[in-house]
Amino acid sequence: MTDNRQSETNNETHYLGLLSKLFPTVAEASTEIINLEAIMHLPKGTEHFLADIHGENEAFQHVLKNASGNIKRKVNELFGNSLRESEKKELCTLIYYPEQKIELIKTAEPELVDWYHITIHHLVRVCRDVSSKYTRSKVRKSLPADFSYIIEELLHENVDDTNKAAYVNVIVDTIITTGRADDFIIALCNVIQRLAIDQLHILGDIYDRGPGAHIIMDIMQDYHSWDMQWGNHDILWMGACAGNDACICNVLRLSLRYANLATLEEGYGINLVPLATFAMDTYGSDPCEEFVPKLNKNTAIDEKTVRLIARMHKAISIIQFKIEAQIFCRHPEWGMDGRNLLGCIDKQNGTCTINGKEYKMKSSNFPTLLDDAPYKLTAEEEILMQRLHHSFAISEKLHRHIKLMLSHGGMYAIYNSNLLYHAAVPLNADGTLKDVTLHDGKTYNGKELMRQIEMMIRSAFTSDTAPELRDYATDYFLYLWCGKDSPLFDKSKMATFERYFLTDKETYKEEKGYYFKLRDDETVCDHILDAFEVNGTNRHIINGHVPVHASKGENPIKAGGKLMVIDGGFSEAYHNETGIAGYTLVYHSRGFQLVQHEPFTSTADAIKQGTDIKSTTQIVEMSAHRMLVADTDRGAELKGQIADLKKLLYAYRHGIIKERRQ
Repeated sequence: MTDNRQSETNNETHYLGLLSKLFPTVAEASTEIINLEAIMHLPKGTEHFLADIHGENEAFQHVLKNASGNIKRKVNELFGNSLRESEKKELCTLIYYPEQKIELIKTAEPELVDWYHITIHHLVRVCRDVSSKYTRSKVRKSLPADFSYIIEELLHENVDDTNKAAYVNVIVDTIITTGRADDFIIALCNVIQRLAIDQLHILGDIYDRGPGAHIIMDIMQDYHSWDMQWGNHDILWMGACAGNDACICNVLRLSLRYANLATLEEGYGINLVPLATFAMDTYGSDPCEEFVPKLNKNTAIDEKTVRLIARMHKAISIIQFKIEAQIFCRHPEWGMDGRNLLGCIDKQNGTCTINGKEYKMKSSNFPTLLDDAPYKLTAEEEILMQRLHHSFAISEKLHRHIKLMLSHGGMYAIYNSNLLYHAAVPLNADGTLKDVTLHDGKTYNGKELMRQIEMMIRSAFTSDTAPELRDYATDYFLYLWCGKDSPLFDKSKMATFERYFLTDKETYKEEKGYYFKLRDDETVCDHILDAFEVNGTNRHIINGHVPVHASKGENPIKAGGKLMVIDGGFSEAYHNETGIAGYTLVYHSRGFQLVQHEPFTSTADAIKQGTDIKSTTQIVEMSAHRMLVADTDRGAELKGQIADLKKLLYAYRHGIIKERRQ
């Protein structure tokens, strides 16, 4: 026991010796304690939660720029009746899109110098407000180098102070007379945008359906503070990047289904010419009616292109079903052989037999389906897949974006007593955590299941992974996409084949897992939170994945407030289904607010006409007191740092460690 105590003392002395290199004197250690204690008493930073963005880059970018309507609310609070509604609207649009708005104003504003004066003072007021909950040090780090000193001076001086009014006015005058007004306004607007959101949480599904997933990832590459929990559509693209050919086929199929080729071709340089050539050669006389793409109202495609996309859609779907069957046969432990349906087709009779029951097919034109080997690719299909595989393998930008998702993301996260994941935690019928068998033959559930899956995903991209494990991990992306016990899917099946080919709609049903049946039960949610070791009196689960049908009265707040589902249909493809265009959950120092968004028209309309996303705010949960940094995870870290610094002070004052005076 004595030896153990001596060892602990030696370890602590060693640690304090290392800490003394950062704070070499009593004065410096004391100053840092004062600084950290002060930070603990600042208001908690504002967190924003978004889910299921699905490539809607313009709407996503606008929500970031307007901070889910928070900037507009601040402008209204600050200027009230002192500005007309049109002037407040102009100011907000300027903050969101400064470069474009300035160019419009310069063509129409006769008194540009006056406009510069008034606008800079207004922007400084807004910036002062959004920066008020941060330390000067943190604000300083957010400022652009060119204007850091000037902005800092303006933020901490007041024109109402008669002693400083002339000083402030001269700064603004000089900015204008030196021709830097445009650059200064742009810089100030960007600072406001940045400080309005302290931390951004993306709860999965950046990819598929919309046209700009690659643009969203470009934005995130430079975003100041964010994390994400991978969604099933993200996993599909990760699998494609890792070399899973079934994932490549699914990525292509979904892109063709929504006539969304911009991300593939323009974003990642994927060459679709071989697929188009193969499709025309193989299905040129097939109308492929089941594969006509789902077009949004803004999609302008001529009939000839629609026909080509439909044929490409069918071609890649057949190849997908073949490759999926090959992977499922390699892994009988997954129990997915029931999804191998190409071998159940009777082309002569136009039927498909599933579980002993015969179903009529919509069409039975399968020129590449070999009677004796239905899951074998033809020579032409093999060559096509080699070319597509190569195209994904050499896409530098795709690999860079997936690496970004790996560095910022995971299967789940816990932030400030909130458990974040995209879809589900596999459960049994009684609400207990379900045991799921993984590659090592062991069973895992809950938190450990999520952790093991995340490690497997990462192993597919790690150079020192054993080849056998990497091959399994690469295959496993397909199970995560459509496997019954996948935390990213959690349904009985993915009825893609049935929807395309069978007339009986009963076969389309995908029975949801027990998580979705039981998630409104507060006891079940508490059990999940306990299993993930989420502490706190006001703890929550926050996820997305399944769109909330607001138009039918469905409430996104479930289980007595313990669970918040924030997939409200961000994607345009879901607008008619959900009746809205997505949610943002905002967690600030006063509590939770759920922001319900109406559809976004376009960036061009926002700039020219000042249109904003119309949003409705619902108060979900308000705190009895204003939350401070001390009440957060960051506060717990700071408390630990303060305790260590106090030990260092003790060591200095008792001669255990000597001060390092210069």
